[in-house]
Amino acid sequence: MAAPWEDVLQNTAAVQEAARVAVDAALLAGVLMRTEDQPNASDVVNYAPFTLLPSAVPRALFEQAYTVQQDFNLLVDAISQNKEFLEHTLASTIKVDDFTARLFRIYVQVLEEGLAQSVFLGINRSDYMFDCGVDGTPALKQIEINTIAASFGGLTSRTAAVHGQVLKVLGKSEEASHLLPNNPARGLALGIAEAWKLYGSPSAVVMFLVEEVQRNIFDQRCVENELWNRNIRVIRKRFRDVFEKGSLDAARRLYMEGKEVAVVYYREGYVPRNYDQQNWEARLLLERSRAVKCPDIATQLAGTKKVQQELSQPGTLERLLPGCPEAVARIRATFAGLYSLDMGEEGDKIAAMAIADPDRFVLKPQREGGGNNLYSEELRQVLEKIKDSPERTSYILMDKIKPQPSMNYLLRAHSPLQVSECISELGIFGVYIRHGKELVMNKAAGHLLRTKATEHADGGVAAGVAVLDTPFLV
Repeated sequence: MAAPWEDVLQNTAAVQEAARVAVDAALLAGVLMRTEDQPNASDVVNYAPFTLLPSAVPRALFEQAYTVQQDFNLLVDAISQNKEFLEHTLASTIKVDDFTARLFRIYVQVLEEGLAQSVFLGINRSDYMFDCGVDGTPALKQIEINTIAASFGGLTSRTAAVHGQVLKVLGKSEEASHLLPNNPARGLALGIAEAWKLYGSPSAVVMFLVEEVQRNIFDQRCVENELWNRNIRVIRKRFRDVFEKGSLDAARRLYMEGKEVAVVYYREGYVPRNYDQQNWEARLLLERSRAVKCPDIATQLAGTKKVQQELSQPGTLERLLPGCPEAVARIRATFAGLYSLDMGEEGDKIAAMAIADPDRFVLKPQREGGGNNLYSEELRQVLEKIKDSPERTSYILMDKIKPQPSMNYLLRAHSPLQVSECISELGIFGVYIRHGKELVMNKAAGHLLRTKATEHADGGVAAGVAVLDTPFLV
């Protein structure tokens, strides 16, 4: 699965020149992040980390990932509407995982009160790796699906142009012409704009709910600017702003400082550290409102690891997507082995299997945002400690995917230029809108390729481990 620039990797002078061009091209194109020293200031910024060269991706697997994205959109939407499935699936998790339990309590409270929201917008990203089986044939295997705050749709919209420039400088104009156009920022904004329109109040705003620390602001600005270009007003607020200044009227319309909010786009709220008591109250206020939440809390729960594991059980997909055998087959083909650690004989057997052979598996908690999974010796130690405790039910176990590594240079500010053995992860962005019971939009909205050195087991770009990349289809 080699890309056609093995020759470049041997040529130190060419690599150094290309790296200088690449960094300037990234700054010029706006592939930017704020610095760790000043994460909330834009007067000093640097380029977001990225690969020097595009990475080879098997064309058939790339096309498979795009094809199945609409099926995953349908599936996430179906799960979000199925209270019985969510209750049953998360029953053991909410006993031991306080974060999931608190989300679930808000979900139940809002349902009991009666949903004020009638337009539902999903922006998700399904992430895959290319697993090399025993015979070395790569297969597309899903790592996870992110249903809240799926990031880098903005910066990846600008990365292909940078890689195109690098290839041209290296005398590979023909290869540069084969890089695919990719603009998730536009696709995500299109979904938000359509939901805003369906909400039906031309003077209402879109609210980006953002974190206290905003290093990745330019990624969000790419989507935001697409909305401004459509004359849709955008405001950026934090949970604490909602707590202090948010209100609902009698019709449960949401207001922020006198402005009606049509869409709340979460770029925050996916991990426990995002919440204190005030923030939980703000989340409840948002969920009770008529505003389109992206995601609503049911859709966030649909993205939990426990749901992912339950979907792999025989018959589950058929029950959630009745009458859609082709979609079920396409989804199931992407599943890696997933195992429950629920209390009981079966869970005991699975835990013992993982302790005996920890290198075969990944231990996953119910968390988003990268850097949470456990591998090898660490996996074994944690499972040894919790194997007889209900705490183990807050995790799922998954077969470890073994992709074929390749060589590349990972460009990071203030880091030496050195070649690394790397593996890549492909994400496909999906956007769907449901109005009442009718699905009015369902599409794949672009892709994200992230690459990291093989010495790092876990972690994404925001976690400082992976870097942005561009697929070169082979």
